[in-house]
Amino acid sequence: MGLVGDHYTDPATLARLPGSISIGHTRYSTTGEVALRNVQPLFAELEEGGIAIAHNGNFTNGLTLRRQIIATGGIAQSTSDTEVVLHLVARSRHSSTTDRFIDAIRQMEGGYSMLAMTRTKLIAARDPIGIRPLVMGDLDGKPIFCSETCALDIIGATYVRDVENGEVIICEIQPDGSISIEARKPQRKQPERPCLFEYVYFARPDSVVSGRSVYSARKRMGINLAKESPVEADVVVPVPDGGTPAAIGFAQSSGIPFELGIIRNHYVGRTFIEPTQSIRAFGVKLKHSANRAEIDGKRVVLIDDSIVRGTTSVKIVQMMREAGAREVHIRVASPMIYYPDFYGIDTPDPEHLLANQHEDLASMCRFIGADSLAFLSIDGLYDAVGGIKRDPKAPQFTDHYFTGDYPTALVDLNGRRRGDAKSVSLMKEAS
Repeated sequence: MGLVGDHYTDPATLARLPGSISIGHTRYSTTGEVALRNVQPLFAELEEGGIAIAHNGNFTNGLTLRRQIIATGGIAQSTSDTEVVLHLVARSRHSSTTDRFIDAIRQMEGGYSMLAMTRTKLIAARDPIGIRPLVMGDLDGKPIFCSETCALDIIGATYVRDVENGEVIICEIQPDGSISIEARKPQRKQPERPCLFEYVYFARPDSVVSGRSVYSARKRMGINLAKESPVEADVVVPVPDGGTPAAIGFAQSSGIPFELGIIRNHYVGRTFIEPTQSIRAFGVKLKHSANRAEIDGKRVVLIDDSIVRGTTSVKIVQMMREAGAREVHIRVASPMIYYPDFYGIDTPDPEHLLANQHEDLASMCRFIGADSLAFLSIDGLYDAVGGIKRDPKAPQFTDHYFTGDYPTALVDLNGRRRGDAKSVSLMKEAS
């Protein structure tokens, strides 16, 4: 438990882990409790040897499969949906580990990027429509897989390509020490639908997701936001760090000066993913402080990447007022969030989302305490990320949190598969 850097401070720690293959995971908990038993990778000893699995995302039918496994004598050691994959691998009738793994993921639904490791193999897999990102790199002739390209840059590896949606890549150490790489596509070909929230919030700005620069996309979000919702003001201030690229684009498009009117404490984590509301509220105070010299007496435009619950926005506006701002206008570089996510992003129940707590934009603005409030349109977001307009009959991205158009069927507590947002309350209960 805790931060990676807190555990790997002594070279002797890694020296005690000999081997030629490794996988790791920094878990962002969306299903299952935050506890040591859910820390990944998860490991199991099978008939043909051990296998470890690390998984980013969520399985929408994970609870249904878990209940079936337990009902037939299976024993669950964690509350993570990742463990279901281990059980399915163990129960598969195929002979090889690779075929067992492929047999298991064929039964899973949802969004995922996944790594499996055996004594001689590293297996990478991505969900059939590519909701969660996964990239392949090369380090001194050895394959590397990670969720974001920035991880390759940090270790000096070279980007090779994205793992395609529905693809499984098997890297195996041969008896002579060489590495064979085989790519399979065991699932039915479907159009790729990357998650828009990766571009809005989740990915690091120095990453490239599905061939698109996250930083450039966020900057264009700000440019489009300035065109859609202009405002008279003296200074553009980002809500750091997520709102910074969009604020740069907004300032450049509007001609309003950009200033760091809020200083971020980088020793505090993301308040969006803190486990309780009281900790989130206190975290906002620790996380941000006003730069009074750039705020006092000015009309301020605050640029944020997204608003989920609205807690942070209320505190930030109050902080701007206390620092002497004459006016506080909020511009959000993404559309309003109406629906929860079930593919790996921990958004709350629908009734806890700000957009569902108020009847209109004016009511939301009064709640936050701002002089005005505006959100980027869904077409403005599509244009910023892909340079396209949204096709309502076949959306090119995963965008259900804004639109309610879920990219896969949802599975409720009774195992029923439904293709619309009516299953949302049942899915949240299952989670």
